[in-house]
Amino acid sequence: MSMDRAKPAARSAAIVVALWTLLAMGQEPAQLSVYDAVSREPDDPVPEITTQELFDVLATGEAVVFDGRPFDEFSLGHIDGSVSLTAKPDVPMSIYVSDVAEADRLLKKNRSANIVLYCNGVYCKKSKLLAAELVAAGYLNVRRYQLGIPLWRALGGVMAIEPAGLRHILANDHTAVFIDTRDPQAFVDNHIPGSVNLPHTDLVAGIKTAKDDGRLPMTDHNTRIIIFGSNGNEARAVAKAITAEAFQNVAYFDGSFEQLMSRPVFMRRL
Repeated sequence: MSMDRAKPAARSAAIVVALWTLLAMGQEPAQLSVYDAVSREPDDPVPEITTQELFDVLATGEAVVFDGRPFDEFSLGHIDGSVSLTAKPDVPMSIYVSDVAEADRLLKKNRSANIVLYCNGVYCKKSKLLAAELVAAGYLNVRRYQLGIPLWRALGGVMAIEPAGLRHILANDHTAVFIDTRDPQAFVDNHIPGSVNLPHTDLVAGIKTAKDDGRLPMTDHNTRIIIFGSNGNEARAVAKAITAEAFQNVAYFDGSFEQLMSRPVFMRRL
């Protein structure tokens, strides 16, 4: 199994935690929404935000969203629009924390910058450790999305993938499905061996047909699905549509097919 294959049990646990949080806040069952939940961790150094708030942050660009995980994990799949930080020097993986010095550089030491952090969900401490270090460095507006990637995926959030992650998947995950969203003739003319064509036009009919003819893995909705096309916007639209069909491990490449083909490793896929 590949390194970041989504785990249904972890996602289910995150959702249960979120719902219990809302119950603890005294809301009536009819008012419950998992999009409005937080984990309410004890001794949290900064406020938490909900999934809906993170959707809003990404839509408006009102904050910089930092992924608190190592770059190898980030490259395999990260919340669309988030930024990776390098590791703090001389820290073992067991207590991994990102480097505040790089945050200083990216934010130009603007201590009033709006910052949101996330990592691998309820049981992951990486964003909490980073939050504590940012607060200690004087940053005033730090928040965390502690429900993290598991709940983000479960609630239809879009994931992006980096070229390094694509290379890793090509070499190591032979169960992954690669979807090319370009027009059929462009696909016939040149495509990555092993990929399937799902044109970005007429997605409703296209996805229905792809479910029936085997291009989408209907017997395992946790199968990793990687999407690319003529450009990032096209691939993202298809990723959103497939995620909305209950596929839980979808990521898209925010670049062009030509960029992928410029990397020889992609032509070695069997």
